[in-house]
Amino acid sequence: MTRPTIAITMGDPAGIGPEVIMKALAQPQVQAICNALVIGDSNRLRKAGQIVGVPLEVDALSDAKQANFASKAVQCVDLKLVPDDLPFGRLSATAGEAAYRYIERAVQVVQAGLAQGICTAPLSKEALHAAGHKYPGHTELLAHLTGTPEVSMMLVSPKLRVIHVTTHIGLLDAIEKIEPGLVERVIARGHDVLVRAGVANPKIGVCAINPHAGENGLFGRGEEAAKIAPAVEACQRKGWDVHGPLPADTLFFLAGRGDYDMVVAMYHDQGHGPIKVLGLEAGVNITVGLPVIRTSVDHGTAFDIAGKGIADERSLIEALRQAVDLAPKKAA
Repeated sequence: MTRPTIAITMGDPAGIGPEVIMKALAQPQVQAICNALVIGDSNRLRKAGQIVGVPLEVDALSDAKQANFASKAVQCVDLKLVPDDLPFGRLSATAGEAAYRYIERAVQVVQAGLAQGICTAPLSKEALHAAGHKYPGHTELLAHLTGTPEVSMMLVSPKLRVIHVTTHIGLLDAIEKIEPGLVERVIARGHDVLVRAGVANPKIGVCAINPHAGENGLFGRGEEAAKIAPAVEACQRKGWDVHGPLPADTLFFLAGRGDYDMVVAMYHDQGHGPIKVLGLEAGVNITVGLPVIRTSVDHGTAFDIAGKGIADERSLIEALRQAVDLAPKKAA
Protein backbone atom coordinates (compact mmCIF):
# COMPACT_ATOMS: atom_id res chain seq x y z
CA MET A 1 0.00 0.00 0.00
CA THR A 2 1.17 3.55 -0.71
CA ARG A 3 1.38 6.09 2.07
CA PRO A 4 -1.79 8.19 2.20
CA THR A 5 -1.57 11.94 1.74
CA ILE A 6 -2.95 13.82 4.73
CA ALA A 7 -3.85 17.50 4.38
CA ILE A 8 -2.83 19.26 7.60
CA THR A 9 -4.53 22.59 8.21
CA MET A 10 -2.33 25.08 10.06
CA GLY A 11 -5.13 26.28 12.32
CA ASP A 12 -5.02 29.75 13.81
CA PRO A 13 -1.62 31.13 12.74
CA ALA A 14 -1.34 33.05 16.01
CA GLY A 15 -1.68 29.85 18.03
CA ILE A 16 0.57 26.84 18.52
CA GLY A 17 -0.51 25.10 15.31
CA PRO A 18 2.54 26.11 13.23
CA GLU A 19 4.90 25.03 16.03
CA VAL A 20 3.39 21.60 16.65
CA ILE A 21 3.21 20.95 12.91
CA MET A 22 6.92 21.60 12.43
CA LYS A 23 7.82 19.52 15.48
CA ALA A 24 5.61 16.63 14.36
CA LEU A 25 6.83 16.62 10.76
CA ALA A 26 10.41 16.40 11.96
CA GLN A 27 9.66 13.02 13.54
CA PRO A 28 10.75 9.94 11.52
CA GLN A 29 7.66 8.06 12.72
CA VAL A 30 5.42 10.64 11.00
CA GLN A 31 7.51 10.75 7.84
CA ALA A 32 7.23 6.96 7.59
CA ILE A 33 3.43 6.70 7.67
CA CYS A 34 2.11 9.50 5.45
CA ASN A 35 2.72 12.18 2.88
CA ALA A 36 2.08 15.39 4.80
CA LEU A 37 0.63 18.33 2.88
CA VAL A 38 0.26 21.45 5.02
CA ILE A 39 -2.45 23.95 4.07
CA GLY A 40 -1.32 27.25 5.53
CA ASP A 41 1.48 29.79 5.22
CA SER A 42 5.05 28.88 4.38
CA ASN A 43 6.67 31.88 6.07
CA ARG A 44 4.75 31.19 9.28
CA LEU A 45 5.96 27.59 9.23
CA ARG A 46 9.55 28.70 8.69
CA LYS A 47 9.27 31.12 11.61
CA ALA A 48 7.75 28.38 13.77
CA GLY A 49 10.56 26.02 12.75
CA GLN A 50 13.12 28.55 13.96
CA ILE A 51 11.26 28.99 17.24
CA VAL A 52 11.13 25.26 18.00
CA GLY A 53 14.60 24.48 16.62
CA VAL A 54 13.44 22.34 13.68
CA PRO A 55 15.71 22.88 10.64
CA LEU A 56 13.25 21.59 8.03
CA GLU A 57 12.94 23.62 4.85
CA VAL A 58 9.47 24.57 3.61
CA ASP A 59 8.39 24.49 -0.03
CA ALA A 60 5.70 27.05 -0.86
CA LEU A 61 3.16 25.64 -3.32
CA SER A 62 0.35 27.43 -5.12
CA ASP A 63 -1.48 24.15 -5.79
CA ALA A 64 -1.60 20.73 -4.13
CA LYS A 65 -0.73 19.14 -7.46
CA GLN A 66 2.79 20.62 -7.14
CA ALA A 67 3.61 18.62 -4.00
CA ASN A 68 6.86 16.69 -4.18
CA PHE A 69 6.78 14.11 -1.42
CA ALA A 70 10.21 12.78 -2.40
CA SER A 71 11.60 16.05 -1.07
CA LYS A 72 12.69 16.31 2.56
CA ALA A 73 11.16 19.78 2.73
CA VAL A 74 7.73 20.40 4.23
CA GLN A 75 5.18 20.69 1.42
CA CYS A 76 2.90 23.67 2.06
CA VAL A 77 0.04 24.95 -0.05
CA ASP A 78 0.60 28.63 0.75
CA LEU A 79 -2.53 30.77 0.77
CA LYS A 80 -0.50 33.89 1.67
CA LEU A 81 -2.99 35.17 4.22
CA VAL A 82 -0.67 35.83 7.17
CA PRO A 83 1.06 39.22 7.48
CA ASP A 84 4.72 38.92 8.45
CA ASP A 85 4.12 41.00 11.57
CA LEU A 86 1.15 38.98 12.87
CA PRO A 87 2.04 38.35 16.52
CA PHE A 88 1.83 34.95 18.17
CA GLY A 89 -0.58 34.64 21.07
CA ARG A 90 -2.96 37.42 20.08
CA LEU A 91 -6.53 36.93 18.88
CA SER A 92 -7.38 38.58 15.56
CA ALA A 93 -9.93 38.46 12.76
CA THR A 94 -7.05 38.16 10.28
CA ALA A 95 -5.94 34.90 11.87
CA GLY A 96 -9.55 33.69 12.09
CA GLU A 97 -10.08 34.30 8.38
CA ALA A 98 -6.87 32.44 7.55
CA ALA A 99 -7.91 29.45 9.68
CA TYR A 100 -11.25 29.30 7.86
CA ARG A 101 -9.61 29.42 4.42
CA TYR A 102 -7.17 26.64 5.32
CA ILE A 103 -10.06 24.31 6.16
CA GLU A 104 -11.96 25.32 3.04
CA ARG A 105 -8.95 24.54 0.83
CA ALA A 106 -8.26 21.24 2.60
CA VAL A 107 -11.80 20.06 1.86
CA GLN A 108 -11.29 20.99 -1.79
CA VAL A 109 -7.98 19.11 -1.90
CA VAL A 110 -9.53 15.92 -0.51
CA GLN A 111 -12.60 16.19 -2.74
CA ALA A 112 -10.25 16.50 -5.74
CA GLY A 113 -8.59 13.23 -4.72
CA LEU A 114 -5.25 14.89 -3.92
CA ALA A 115 -5.35 13.79 -0.27
CA GLN A 116 -7.08 10.97 1.59
CA GLY A 117 -7.73 12.71 4.87
CA ILE A 118 -7.63 15.97 6.83
CA CYS A 119 -5.83 16.57 10.12
CA THR A 120 -6.54 19.92 11.74
CA ALA A 121 -4.40 22.04 14.03
CA PRO A 122 -6.43 24.13 16.51
CA LEU A 123 -8.34 27.26 15.65
CA SER A 124 -9.84 29.95 17.85
CA LYS A 125 -13.64 30.03 17.79
CA GLU A 126 -13.55 33.68 18.88
CA ALA A 127 -11.18 34.60 16.05
CA LEU A 128 -13.30 32.61 13.59
CA HIS A 129 -16.37 34.56 14.70
CA ALA A 130 -14.48 37.87 14.53
CA ALA A 131 -13.81 37.06 10.86
CA GLY A 132 -17.53 36.60 10.27
CA HIS A 133 -17.66 32.79 10.25
CA LYS A 134 -20.24 31.93 12.89
CA TYR A 135 -19.52 28.26 13.52
CA PRO A 136 -19.12 26.68 16.97
CA GLY A 137 -15.97 24.86 15.81
CA HIS A 138 -14.29 22.60 13.27
CA THR A 139 -16.99 19.93 13.42
CA GLU A 140 -19.86 22.18 12.37
CA LEU A 141 -17.72 24.04 9.83
CA LEU A 142 -16.63 20.85 8.10
CA ALA A 143 -20.22 19.61 8.04
CA HIS A 144 -21.22 22.83 6.27
CA LEU A 145 -18.37 22.73 3.76
CA THR A 146 -19.10 19.11 2.82
CA GLY A 147 -22.88 19.46 2.78
CA THR A 148 -23.27 16.90 5.57
CA PRO A 149 -26.52 17.32 7.55
CA GLU A 150 -25.36 15.51 10.70
CA VAL A 151 -21.98 14.50 12.10
CA SER A 152 -20.65 13.37 15.46
CA MET A 153 -17.57 14.21 17.48
CA MET A 154 -15.45 11.30 18.67
CA LEU A 155 -12.57 11.77 21.10
CA VAL A 156 -9.88 9.11 21.28
CA SER A 157 -7.11 8.61 23.83
CA PRO A 158 -4.88 5.57 24.35
CA LYS A 159 -7.35 4.19 26.93
CA LEU A 160 -10.73 5.54 25.86
CA ARG A 161 -12.97 6.32 22.87
CA VAL A 162 -15.95 8.64 23.35
CA ILE A 163 -18.58 9.71 20.80
CA HIS A 164 -20.97 12.55 21.62
CA VAL A 165 -24.70 12.79 21.02
CA THR A 166 -24.59 16.58 21.50
CA THR A 167 -21.61 18.91 21.69
CA HIS A 168 -21.50 22.72 21.50
CA ILE A 169 -24.85 23.65 22.99
CA GLY A 170 -26.00 24.46 26.51
CA LEU A 171 -26.91 21.65 28.87
CA LEU A 172 -30.65 22.41 28.92
CA ASP A 173 -30.69 22.58 25.13
CA ALA A 174 -28.72 19.33 24.93
CA ILE A 175 -31.23 17.44 27.08
CA GLU A 176 -34.08 18.79 24.96
CA LYS A 177 -32.33 17.80 21.72
CA ILE A 178 -31.58 14.20 22.76
CA GLU A 179 -34.13 11.76 21.32
CA PRO A 180 -34.04 8.05 20.38
CA GLY A 181 -33.45 8.57 16.67
CA LEU A 182 -30.46 10.85 17.26
CA VAL A 183 -28.96 8.52 19.86
CA GLU A 184 -29.35 5.54 17.52
CA ARG A 185 -27.68 7.40 14.62
CA VAL A 186 -24.74 8.40 16.82
CA ILE A 187 -24.26 4.84 18.04
CA ALA A 188 -24.39 3.65 14.42
CA ARG A 189 -21.76 6.17 13.30
CA GLY A 190 -19.47 5.12 16.12
CA HIS A 191 -20.03 1.42 15.43
CA ASP A 192 -19.21 1.95 11.75
CA VAL A 193 -15.94 3.80 12.35
CA LEU A 194 -14.76 1.18 14.86
CA VAL A 195 -15.52 -1.67 12.47
CA ARG A 196 -13.62 0.16 9.70
CA ALA A 197 -10.73 0.62 12.13
CA GLY A 198 -10.55 -3.13 12.68
CA VAL A 199 -12.71 -3.69 15.80
CA ALA A 200 -14.90 -6.51 14.49
CA ASN A 201 -17.69 -6.47 17.09
CA PRO A 202 -17.20 -3.39 19.28
CA LYS A 203 -18.65 -3.34 22.78
CA ILE A 204 -20.37 0.01 23.24
CA GLY A 205 -21.56 1.56 26.50
CA VAL A 206 -24.18 4.29 26.43
CA CYS A 207 -24.25 6.94 29.15
CA ALA A 208 -27.36 7.99 30.99
CA ILE A 209 -28.21 11.67 31.40
CA ASN A 210 -29.04 11.65 35.11
CA PRO A 211 -27.02 10.46 38.13
CA HIS A 212 -27.27 6.70 38.71
CA ALA A 213 -29.01 6.40 35.31
CA GLY A 214 -32.09 7.97 36.88
CA GLU A 215 -32.40 5.14 39.41
CA ASN A 216 -35.81 4.05 38.13
CA GLY A 217 -37.23 7.55 38.10
CA LEU A 218 -35.74 8.78 41.38
CA PHE A 219 -33.59 11.34 39.53
CA GLY A 220 -34.65 13.33 36.50
CA ARG A 221 -37.90 13.16 34.56
CA GLY A 222 -37.68 9.77 32.92
CA GLU A 223 -35.15 10.82 30.27
CA GLU A 224 -33.37 7.48 30.26
CA ALA A 225 -36.50 5.49 29.47
CA ALA A 226 -37.86 7.98 26.94
CA LYS A 227 -34.76 9.24 25.15
CA ILE A 228 -32.02 6.59 25.38
CA ALA A 229 -33.33 3.09 26.09
CA PRO A 230 -35.29 2.79 22.79
CA ALA A 231 -32.12 3.55 20.80
CA VAL A 232 -30.09 0.99 22.73
CA GLU A 233 -32.76 -1.64 22.16
CA ALA A 234 -32.89 -0.83 18.42
CA CYS A 235 -29.13 -1.34 18.16
CA GLN A 236 -29.31 -4.58 20.10
CA ARG A 237 -31.88 -5.86 17.62
CA LYS A 238 -29.24 -5.37 14.90
CA GLY A 239 -27.01 -7.79 16.79
CA TRP A 240 -24.67 -5.09 18.08
CA ASP A 241 -23.03 -5.35 21.51
CA VAL A 242 -24.56 -2.18 22.98
CA HIS A 243 -25.32 -1.62 26.67
CA GLY A 244 -27.16 1.15 28.52
CA PRO A 245 -28.24 3.59 29.57
CA LEU A 246 -25.56 3.24 32.26
CA PRO A 247 -24.38 5.58 35.04
CA ALA A 248 -21.68 7.70 33.44
CA ASP A 249 -19.25 7.59 36.37
CA THR A 250 -19.22 3.78 36.48
CA LEU A 251 -19.20 3.41 32.69
CA PHE A 252 -16.13 5.60 32.22
CA PHE A 253 -14.28 3.65 34.90
CA LEU A 254 -15.09 0.36 33.19
CA ALA A 255 -14.21 1.70 29.74
CA GLY A 256 -10.93 3.13 31.03
CA ARG A 257 -9.84 -0.31 32.16
CA GLY A 258 -10.79 -1.83 28.80
CA ASP A 259 -14.25 -3.32 29.32
CA TYR A 260 -15.79 -1.22 26.52
CA ASP A 261 -14.47 -0.23 23.10
CA MET A 262 -16.44 3.03 23.04
CA VAL A 263 -18.59 5.20 25.28
CA VAL A 264 -21.54 7.22 23.97
CA ALA A 265 -21.72 10.51 25.92
CA MET A 266 -24.91 12.54 25.96
CA TYR A 267 -23.37 16.02 26.19
CA HIS A 268 -20.08 17.87 25.79
CA ASP A 269 -18.55 17.86 29.27
CA GLN A 270 -19.75 14.36 30.08
CA GLY A 271 -17.43 13.04 27.37
CA HIS A 272 -14.66 15.63 27.32
CA GLY A 273 -13.89 15.53 31.04
CA PRO A 274 -12.75 11.88 31.26
CA ILE A 275 -10.71 12.11 28.04
CA LYS A 276 -8.83 15.16 29.24
CA VAL A 277 -8.19 13.69 32.68
CA LEU A 278 -6.65 10.62 31.02
CA GLY A 279 -4.24 12.72 29.00
CA LEU A 280 -4.85 15.84 26.93
CA GLU A 281 -1.46 15.53 25.25
CA ALA A 282 -2.44 12.25 23.56
CA GLY A 283 -6.08 12.98 22.78
CA VAL A 284 -7.46 13.03 19.24
CA ASN A 285 -10.70 14.50 17.90
CA ILE A 286 -12.33 12.60 15.00
CA THR A 287 -15.33 13.95 13.09
CA VAL A 288 -17.51 10.94 12.32
CA GLY A 289 -20.03 10.93 9.49
CA LEU A 290 -18.26 13.23 7.02
CA PRO A 291 -17.55 12.07 3.47
CA VAL A 292 -13.87 12.83 4.23
CA ILE A 293 -11.65 11.57 7.03
CA ARG A 294 -10.94 14.28 9.60
CA THR A 295 -8.91 14.04 12.78
CA SER A 296 -7.64 16.78 15.04
CA VAL A 297 -5.60 17.52 18.10
CA ASP A 298 -7.70 17.61 21.26
CA HIS A 299 -6.38 20.93 22.54
CA GLY A 300 -6.82 24.59 21.76
CA THR A 301 -4.67 27.34 20.31
CA ALA A 302 -2.86 27.88 23.64
CA PHE A 303 -2.28 31.58 22.98
CA ASP A 304 -0.55 31.83 26.36
CA ILE A 305 2.41 29.74 25.16
CA ALA A 306 2.24 30.37 21.40
CA GLY A 307 5.56 31.50 19.96
CA LYS A 308 7.56 30.25 22.93
CA GLY A 309 8.65 26.93 21.42
CA ILE A 310 7.29 24.77 24.24
CA ALA A 311 4.07 23.40 22.71
CA ASP A 312 3.62 19.62 22.87
CA GLU A 313 3.30 17.90 19.49
CA ARG A 314 2.19 14.47 20.74
CA SER A 315 -1.53 15.02 20.15
CA LEU A 316 -0.86 16.03 16.54
CA ILE A 317 1.32 12.97 15.98
CA GLU A 318 -1.46 10.75 17.32
CA ALA A 319 -4.05 12.61 15.20
CA LEU A 320 -1.96 11.96 12.09
CA ARG A 321 -1.65 8.29 13.03
CA GLN A 322 -5.44 8.03 13.42
CA ALA A 323 -5.96 9.78 10.07
CA VAL A 324 -3.67 7.27 8.38
CA ASP A 325 -5.47 4.35 10.02
CA LEU A 326 -8.88 5.60 8.85
CA ALA A 327 -7.86 6.87 5.39
CA PRO A 328 -8.95 4.93 2.28
CA LYS A 329 -6.17 2.55 1.31
CA LYS A 330 -4.63 2.65 -2.18
CA ALA A 331 -2.65 -0.12 -3.83
CA ALA A 332 1.00 0.67 -4.50
